Amino acid sequence: MSRYTKVVAGLGVVAGALGLSTGLSFDVSEVPEVSANVLAPQFSFNCIKSDVAMPLDNDGSFSVSVWNIYKQQKDNWRSELERFSQNSGLVLLQEASLTAELKDYLDDTQWKVRMANAFKFLNTPAGVMNLSSVNAKTTCAYLAMEPWLRLPKSALLSEFVLSNGQTLAVVNLHGVNFALGLEEYKEQFHTLKRVLDKHIGPVILAGDFNTWRQARLDVVDEFARSLGLEDAVLRRDQRVKVFGKPLDHLYYRGLDLVSAEAPSTDASDHNPIIANFRLQ
Repeated sequence: MSRYTKVVAGLGVVAGALGLSTGLSFDVSEVPEVSANVLAPQFSFNCIKSDVAMPLDNDGSFSVSVWNIYKQQKDNWRSELERFSQNSGLVLLQEASLTAELKDYLDDTQWKVRMANAFKFLNTPAGVMNLSSVNAKTTCAYLAMEPWLRLPKSALLSEFVLSNGQTLAVVNLHGVNFALGLEEYKEQFHTLKRVLDKHIGPVILAGDFNTWRQARLDVVDEFARSLGLEDAVLRRDQRVKVFGKPLDHLYYRGLDLVSAEAPSTDASDHNPIIANFRLQ
């Protein structure tokens, strides 16, 4: 079995298929199976552990790239991913689709891969994906249902060893998008907060949060403040905006931010965030 097939994908059996007007179908698990004969609530999780976990940083420094890769629909996604991640020890992708082309890319690299499968389209898993230079100690995958589309959004919460003896918690989140109110959106963050409240040490929270209106930004800002997270200041901020609001974010605590930027690309409908950190 290939390395990329051992990811945190498929959080349980498929509960049904949603047929769309186009005639295409999505396999959706609304209540993923966490363990034998146990069904989780709508926002559920599953975790795996690694036996060996080396420090993520190199002499106290490491880089992170964050990118909604648009299901690799653009022809130049691979060359741009290689460009953005060439100096990164950690890459946080949203809307990753485990196609044959992405599998080929993963086979050609040394990345350690973890994926949270939100749904399957034509039997191809899609969701958030972590690529890291070293194994995480623990990675937990989360699902949250889109109230209108009934297609889940996913998140990964990983713990990485650092060379100073601390543990870094990293959240890769794709935020609920199509919701009239804020309840489902808030629940995504509240569930993660219950875990992060127990974490002592550095934290990185990043991804496509779908913050296309101020009320959503307020939810994220309140969440960040409650955990002591800082919003990364981008020296070159070309993040994609909707209604004047950026969709992609990177928050952190317990680390020194050396530099951060959001360069432009035509390989997705989102531009990446690239950040360099040093341990405190």
